[in-house]
Formats: sequence, C-alpha cells, structure tokens
Amino acid sequence: MLWGVAVVGLGAAMLSCAAGGGHHIAFVALAIVTMLALGGWAITQRRLGRVMSGTQAAASRLDAATGGDLASEAPASTHDALPRLAFAMETLFDGLCRDMEEVTGRAARDPVTGLASRAFFRNEAETLLDDAPEEVTAALFFIDLDRFKVINDTRGHACGDKLLAKVAERLRVVASTACGDGALVGRLAGDEFTLLCPGIDAPDHIRSIGDSIVATLGAPFTIDDAMISIGASVGVAQRPQHGLTLHELMGAADAAMYRSKAAGRARVSSFDAGLAAELTDRDRLDQDLRGAVRRDEFALVFQPQVSLRDGALVTSEALLRWRHPTLGLRPAAAFLARAEQTGQMAAIGDWVASSVAAAAARWHRLGRPGRVALNVAQQQVEDVTFFDRLSEAFSRAQVPLDRLELELAEGVAMQCPPAALDMLEALRSAGASVTVDDFGAGDSNVQRLRALPMDRIKLDRALVRDVASDADARTILQALVGLVHGLGCEAVAEGVETAAQIDVLRVIGCDAVQGYAVAHPMDEGALEAWIAGATRFARAG
Repeated sequence: MLWGVAVVGLGAAMLSCAAGGGHHIAFVALAIVTMLALGGWAITQRRLGRVMSGTQAAASRLDAATGGDLASEAPASTHDALPRLAFAMETLFDGLCRDMEEVTGRAARDPVTGLASRAFFRNEAETLLDDAPEEVTAALFFIDLDRFKVINDTRGHACGDKLLAKVAERLRVVASTACGDGALVGRLAGDEFTLLCPGIDAPDHIRSIGDSIVATLGAPFTIDDAMISIGASVGVAQRPQHGLTLHELMGAADAAMYRSKAAGRARVSSFDAGLAAELTDRDRLDQDLRGAVRRDEFALVFQPQVSLRDGALVTSEALLRWRHPTLGLRPAAAFLARAEQTGQMAAIGDWVASSVAAAAARWHRLGRPGRVALNVAQQQVEDVTFFDRLSEAFSRAQVPLDRLELELAEGVAMQCPPAALDMLEALRSAGASVTVDDFGAGDSNVQRLRALPMDRIKLDRALVRDVASDADARTILQALVGLVHGLGCEAVAEGVETAAQIDVLRVIGCDAVQGYAVAHPMDEGALEAWIAGATRFARAG
C-alpha cells in the first residue's frame, strides 16, 4: 500500500517539475529517495517474515527431535529462509543418529565375546517369551564354565578374555547347528552364558543340545600356544513345563546348573519336581533371611582351641548360628552360601563383627584368656571396607586388637586381593592375628603362602582324621607341620575328636588343637563355665 502511494506521489512530482521548472528538482529528488526507502522497508518486512517463519519451524523441528525424531528433514521454510541453519540441523541429526546406533550396538553386544549382552539378552528373551501364548515352547540353557577362575587367576585376565571369546565362538556354532533359527546366545557375567532355543520341546533334542555344549566346551582350547581345558556345567529348563516367563525359566535353569556342579561338573541337568521343591525352600529361605538381622535372630557360639604345650586356652572361634523361628537353631552352613548369593552377607558380616567385638570387650574386662577368632568370607575380603568397619567395631568396644584373630579359608587366602592383604597386614601390625583355615583341603601355592600376612595355619580335619591309626597319614601330617613351622607359623589341628589323636599330634609337633575332643561349640555362658572348670584342659595339657 505504501509502495503504491509512493509511486503515485513520485509521478505527480515529476509532472509538477516539468510544468514548473528547475526549482522543483529538489522535491523530485526527495520523492525518489522516499520511494526507495519505502521499497527497501517492504522487502525487509517480507524477508523478516520468512526468517521468523523458518525460525519457528526450526524450533518445532527441534522439539520433535527431543521426542526422538531424528529422521525427518529440516522444514522447507527453514531451508528457504535460513539454509545454513537447516544444513546444520540435518548434519546434527545425522551425527546423533550414527552415535545412537553405535551406542545401541555397543550396549547390545558384550565387548569381550561379541555375544548378546546381559541387558540385550534379557530384553530380547522377554520380548519373545513373556507375552507369548502358553503353548509356545522353548528351551533355556544356563552354562557355567567349570575351571575358568583358576585360568583367569593363574594366566591373567588377557588370557581369560581370549578364552571367553573362543568359548563364545563354540557356543555360536552349537546355536546355529543344533538349535536352528531364532536361537539367542548371551553372556550374563563372568563365566556364565545362556542359550535360548525357541520352538524346541523334544526331550531327545534338548538332551543333544546340552551334550553338544558340554562336549564342545570340554575340548581343549589353544590360547597363546598353550593347551587349556576348562569344561562346563549346564542346566536346562523348558517352557511351558518349568515356567512361562524368562524370570521363571532362568531360576529353574540356574538351579539345574547347580545340580550339575554338585554332581561332579561337566554334565547336563534338567529341572524337575525335586528342584522345584528346592527352589521353593530357597525362596522361603531368602525371605526369612532378609529380616533376620533386624529381628535379632542371629547368635554366636564359641569353640575353644587349646595349646598342646601347656593346655592353655589360645582362641575361642566364633561360629554363627541362626535362631530360626520355626526350624530352630541353624548352623552357618545352612544359610551363609545363600546369603552371599543374594547380597545379604554384608549386613550379616557386620553384625558378626560387632558381636565379636562386644564379646572380646567383655572377656577383656573380665581378664579371660585367649583371643576371639572371626571367620572372614570371600565377599568380605573383596570388600576391603569390611576391615575398616571391623576395626571401628573394636574401637567402639574399647578392646585392643590383640584380642582378635582373623580366619581365612585356604581358598579365600589364595585369592585375597592386594588391597585386602594390605588391610590384613595393618591389622596384624595393630596386634591382631591372622590364620589360614582348612589348609590341605584345596590348591595351595607355597610361594603364595609365603607372601601372606599370617601367624597360624589350621590343618584340615581330613588330614587329622586317620592320624592315630594310619602311618601314612602321620607321615604326611608331620611333613605338613614341618612346612607350617618353616613358614614361621603355628600349626593347629582342627576336627580333633579323640584323645589318641591328641597324643599323636603332640608328638609330631602340632602347637594347638580344636575339636570335639577339647569341647563342642557352646554359647558364651557355657564357655565361661567351661573355662572355670578345674579339668577343662586335662586332655590337652
């Protein structure tokens, strides 16, 4: 509109100039300038409108991108008004798409083996199983390598990773040749693998797949020019017989795998009614355990250990018991393994540490002899903060650490991480004693033993059992006692049940004994009475 007015005005001015002479030239020039200015303003307005429209469209496109749309192009209005912005947006979205695909791909694959990761396997399997009709069949295999940890510890993690990659290759072959289309192989964690075979229900077929897994993983592997043998234990569960969802099938296959382990390893076990009953009991145990610390259901009993030199009380080993509300007093062996598997060991271990510190403080104030021995589990040495909490418990109880003895089973001691060894050495420096328990029951390395911060070694009960009746047993035990002394430690025999065994153990040089021949485990009050008894050490002294 303004542009039209300007044109009309300019025309009139020119006519007037032609009629009136040169004095109108200035007016004409002004009219021309005005017309050009108004024209530029109109063009700018139109340009600004396109820019605003393109900007609004770009903002809407970015909102869509935050909702997950990275595939659509930049709006046409943005391309028209702001081509550089449109190009930048599309370049950004393309890059984000590539990054997302890369991240998703990495998350879906285990970096060591290239198999489906734990999360991806679960997601894919749940998609397949959880919402499927009940008649859909499948077989789920739970695979645990038998001797991988030994290889990983002795040859190093690099060798262990190569071994896992080769295991994955063999499992892929089994999946493709024995299971058919749709089979999914995954690595859950560590040395645990799973194989899901949908559409399979024939018992012979399932058995053949399990046998193939055991056979192929039982064959030697060549790693860095070395021949390595491991083997695998396998558990299998079927859908719908043993569960409909992945969660149900995983629990059943895991229980079957542990049956294979218990039966000697390198074999296949199927889930059945007996294992179903065990699972029910295990679930009930888990539920009962969760509140046991809060309900103050745990208790300690103590088994004394005496010197063979003078019969003096050396140590009272604290043994955990569970006062179950319906099953009565339960030994630690009935529930501790499950507590470790379900992550409840930390709370139980802290309760034991505090209770041992409290008992040691009472005995210290009363002037009772001997230390209190605390058993340390594998999970506790892997969590080095446990030792800090233990030290704090003794500090709160105001009892010196020379009243504490730490017992580590032979297998735990052999796998003790460097940080835990440093903590044990620090506790020893503060007065505590360290004992290797169950010596002779596993695979000990003398060089490793020499490096451990330890004061005493307890000879396993299997070595002691026949020492009074078998000359070979005496010879072996005497040699081991010499080895223990050579390491600068005291030799303690556990599981001693007869006076005849005590006599032999004294002759071959054992320093102390523990077992029913000395005393059964007892509560603190009974221990006090036992210590006060005039004949309490008659058999040992």
